[in-house]
Amino acid sequence: MAVLGLSRTGLAVAKALINGGASVVAWDDNEAARETAELAGIPIVDLSRRDLADLTALVLSPGIAHTFPTPHHVVSLAKACRVPIWGDVELLGRALNALPASSRPKVIGITGTNGKSTTTALVTHILRSAHLDAHSGGNIGRACLDLPPLRQGQFLVLELSSYQLELSCSLRCDVAALLNLSPDHLERHGGMENYQQAKAMIFANQNPTDLAVIGADDAPSNVILSDVGDGPQQVCAISTSQVLCSGVYVLGAKLMDGRGSQAREIADLAQAPGLRGQHNWQNAAAAFAITSHLGLSDQQIANGLYSFAGLQHRMEPLGKLGPILFVNDSKATNIEAAATALSSYSNIYWIAGGRAKAGGLEALRPYLPNVRKAYLIGEAAKQFDEELKGSCPAKRCGTLEKAFTAAAHDALQSSMPDPVVLLSPACASFDQFTDFEARGDAFRELVDTAVKQLATRPVS
Repeated sequence: MAVLGLSRTGLAVAKALINGGASVVAWDDNEAARETAELAGIPIVDLSRRDLADLTALVLSPGIAHTFPTPHHVVSLAKACRVPIWGDVELLGRALNALPASSRPKVIGITGTNGKSTTTALVTHILRSAHLDAHSGGNIGRACLDLPPLRQGQFLVLELSSYQLELSCSLRCDVAALLNLSPDHLERHGGMENYQQAKAMIFANQNPTDLAVIGADDAPSNVILSDVGDGPQQVCAISTSQVLCSGVYVLGAKLMDGRGSQAREIADLAQAPGLRGQHNWQNAAAAFAITSHLGLSDQQIANGLYSFAGLQHRMEPLGKLGPILFVNDSKATNIEAAATALSSYSNIYWIAGGRAKAGGLEALRPYLPNVRKAYLIGEAAKQFDEELKGSCPAKRCGTLEKAFTAAAHDALQSSMPDPVVLLSPACASFDQFTDFEARGDAFRELVDTAVKQLATRPVS
């Protein structure tokens, strides 16, 4: 077996294969990553200089292109040698399929353009609150192959990206959820149709005892909802914009189960501090549909919803400096995710930018009246500045530190009630940071430093 890419996922794959007795060679184009892997006992071989014909498979880290926009050269060599291209989720699926039914854990897969991290964390929290052995991983936290040994009684709650799903054909999810779909990663998938097909892979291999949970509030998801309705699995639609007579929905912050002869209220989400905003109501609807199928009672689920603290980097309050609330929404890597944050606050001093995705800022225009000024960073600063002209004041700052300083200063000097300095980039982070977590951590450090400086300032 060969592993290409030795970041978090690739390292977990290589270690798991070696521990399982496989013969492994691995490579990463980054020298520091290769050195880290070598220190972990992983054999390093330049795969572009090796005959690949004898490989069982080439296992890719999710970030490595295998089709669009251009395949990595090692992937092209492997395809020429007819070597299968797998991802870590495919390896997990094969490991699960090799277990007898009596030893298989429950597998919950969660995908979507937005909300999948929060929903994964929320489902895990609800299960653990009910004293069940639940573990989250995949595209969030621990890699799929870094989770505890598989066993009966476990619940594996997996956030699954389109990158992972497109390289998996063996995984069967006891419950699979597609929250929503909007254009994202299109350069990687070669268009919306391929992106949609990759997401729909989460429902492959389900049987009549399994459940598909699908959002009904956007057109692409509704196409998949219709298609999956013809499959063998049970289906539950979810919505935050319409009453569903045979699904789960949220009406005026009330989480309702519309299945059965009469709709019943499950929880008042206005009383769930970690689930603020309509986007989080969709996450709650999905989490209820998932965990009720797994046998939890309405009360157990409601208790978990009320006690959920929220997710780091997703509309995460970091504290206050005088009247200013600082909110870390670094996970908002696309326009739709940023829109949910901009719709949730007033008097926003908005830090945005990074590596822009297709579509521009047009979808944010309804929420720009909430923005007092935008502070623009990264590669997108010039583009966003031009798009925002005539809609709201903007300043090109370049770096996150400069944007933070300018936004905090302006918010302090303003007479606006309850000002919010919001990091909601609407962009990928890779121009200036390794990932959105690193960007959010940097923002948190800036907030912590500012708060400490104020606390230690002598009183005149």
